[in-house]
Amino acid sequence: MPQLRIALNQIDSSVGDLAANADAVLRWTGHAVERGAHLVAFPEMMLTGYPVEDLALRASFVSASREALDGLAVRLAEAGLGEVPVVLGYLDRSAEEVRVNAGLPAGAPQNAAAVLHRGEVVLTFAKHHLPNYGVFDEFRYFVPGATLPVLRVHGVDVALAICEDLWQDGGRVPAARAAGAGLLLTINASPYEVHKDDTRLGLVRRRAQEAGCALAYLAMVGGQDELVFDGDSIVVDRDGSVLARGPQFAEECLLLDLDLPAAAAEPPSGPVADGLRIDHLTLSSESEPLAPGQVRYPGGEAERLGDTEEMYQALVTGVRAYTRKNGFRSVLIGLSGGIDSALCAAIACDALGPANVYGLSMPSRYSSEHSRDDAVELARRTGLDLRTVPVGAMFDAYMSAVELTGLAEENLQSRLRGTLLMAVSNQEGHIVLAPGNKSELAVGYSTLYGDSVGAYAPIKDVYKTGVYQLARWRNEAAARRGETPPIPESSITKPPSAELRPGQVDTDSLPDYDQLDRVLESYVDRDLGRAEIIAAGFPEELVTRVLRLVDAAEYKRRQYPPGTKISPKVFGKDRRLPITSGWRE
Repeated sequence: MPQLRIALNQIDSSVGDLAANADAVLRWTGHAVERGAHLVAFPEMMLTGYPVEDLALRASFVSASREALDGLAVRLAEAGLGEVPVVLGYLDRSAEEVRVNAGLPAGAPQNAAAVLHRGEVVLTFAKHHLPNYGVFDEFRYFVPGATLPVLRVHGVDVALAICEDLWQDGGRVPAARAAGAGLLLTINASPYEVHKDDTRLGLVRRRAQEAGCALAYLAMVGGQDELVFDGDSIVVDRDGSVLARGPQFAEECLLLDLDLPAAAAEPPSGPVADGLRIDHLTLSSESEPLAPGQVRYPGGEAERLGDTEEMYQALVTGVRAYTRKNGFRSVLIGLSGGIDSALCAAIACDALGPANVYGLSMPSRYSSEHSRDDAVELARRTGLDLRTVPVGAMFDAYMSAVELTGLAEENLQSRLRGTLLMAVSNQEGHIVLAPGNKSELAVGYSTLYGDSVGAYAPIKDVYKTGVYQLARWRNEAAARRGETPPIPESSITKPPSAELRPGQVDTDSLPDYDQLDRVLESYVDRDLGRAEIIAAGFPEELVTRVLRLVDAAEYKRRQYPPGTKISPKVFGKDRRLPITSGWRE
C-alpha cells in the first residue's frame, strides 16, 4: 500500500498582503520539505487572505493574485522546493462565461486553489459550492468551479476541494468516490463559533464515509476584522476514525504518514456527481516507501480546549489580529472598575502584553470609591498602565453652558469620557477598545459617542452572562497556574452599574441578565418571533419589552465598532435588519 506524507500548514494570512503571505508559504514549505513531505497544503485563499470581500471585484487585485501565484511557483523552485507539490488558495478569474448567478461573463472572480510544482502552476480549480449565509457573501463575488481536480502523487490519487464543498451535500464529495480517490484534501477558512469544533468533526467523519476515502481537512488560524479562525485541522480515515487533529488557535505544520490505496492503472476521467468533470494530473505514479529508521509521523490529537477557554482564546486572537494587522501596537481602555472593562483589559493584556495596554480611569461625582479602587487593583494585577483623569470639571463646564436633566445629563458624562479616550488615542497612537457586551448592544444600553467609541469591541458578541463566565474562568485559570487572577473579585461580585446617577444599577433599567439573555438568545440568535418566545414560557410583558428595546436600538448598533464573532449570529455581518421598520412581532 502506498505511503503518503502530507504536511497541513494551518497558518495565518493577511488580507491584501500578497508578499507577506507568499513569504509565509515559502517558509512553511521549506519546513515541511525538510521533514520529507510528499504533498504540502495551505488554507483557502492563503495567498490573498480571507475574506477579501469587495477586493474580489477589483480587477487589479485579481491580476496581482495571479501574478503572485506565478511568482511563488518560481520562488519555490529556486529555493530547491519545486519537486514537492504545493496546494494553496488564491483569487482567480473564470476563463469563460458562467451561467450560474444570472450569468456572469468571462473574467468573473473565483475563489480558487492551485497546485505548484517545478516552478509552474500545474493545476487550478475553483470552489464548487459557494456559501451565501451568515457572514458569507460568495454569490456576490464568485462563480463556481465545474471540475473535480485529482492529483496523482506517489501513486495515490488525491481529490481536492475547498471549504464549502464539504459543508454542502453533493458535488466533490460523491465525485471523489466516483473517481476512486485514495484521499480527499480540502483547504478551508472556516470562521470560529462556539461548539463549531464538534460540528466540524462530525461533518468530516460523515464526508469521509460518503467519499469512501481518507479525508484531510486543513483549517486556517488567525483573525480578520470580526472573524477568527481557530485551526483544528483534522485527518480521518475512510470510516471516520480520527488519525490526527491539530491544535486550536495556534499555527502548526501537521505532518502525517498515511497508508493509502494505490491509484488505478488508468487515471479516472469523464463526468461525475453534479455535472463535475474530472481534471486529472499525474505528478508521480510510483510509491516511495519510507526508508527503515526514517522518522515516522503517526498523527495524534492535540489537547482540546474547554468551551469557555475556546471562547476566551477566540477573543484574544481577535484583539491581537485586529490591532497588529492594522499597524498598531497598543490599545487604550476606559476603566470603570466594572466587569466589562476589566474583562476587556485582561483579554488585551493576554493578546498584546500588559506593556501595550493603557487604561484611563475617568471618575465623576457619581463614581463610587470601590469602583475607583477596582480600576487601580486591576492595573496592579495585570501590569497595565493606568492614569486617572476626573471628568467633574468638564461636566460642570458643560452644565453651566446648557441645561440638561435626566438621561441627557447622565449620557453627557459618558460622552465626555468618550471624547477623552479618543483625544488620548489621537495624541498617543493607541486604538480604543469599546467594552460593550452583546446584552447591552441588543437593548441599546450604551451611549452613542460615549461608551460606544473605539476601533474594536472585544466582547461585542458576548452576552452579559457570558462575560461573568469568562471572567471567572480567566481568574480560575490564573489560580491553577499559581498566578495572580487579573480581575478583582469585587468587579465580578458587585451589581453592575453605569454609575451615572446616585445608587444606579443596571436592573433599574433592564431585566435580570439571566432572564434577559435567554430572551435575547431566542430573538437575536435564533430569529424566533414574539409569539414563539412567549410560547416557550417567557412572560409576555418581558418579551414585549425586550423586543421593543432591541428593535429600537438598531441604529445604535450600526454605529458600533466591529468586534470578534464567537456566536452563530453576531450583530453586523450576520444580522442585517432594517433600521426603519413597522414590524413588531
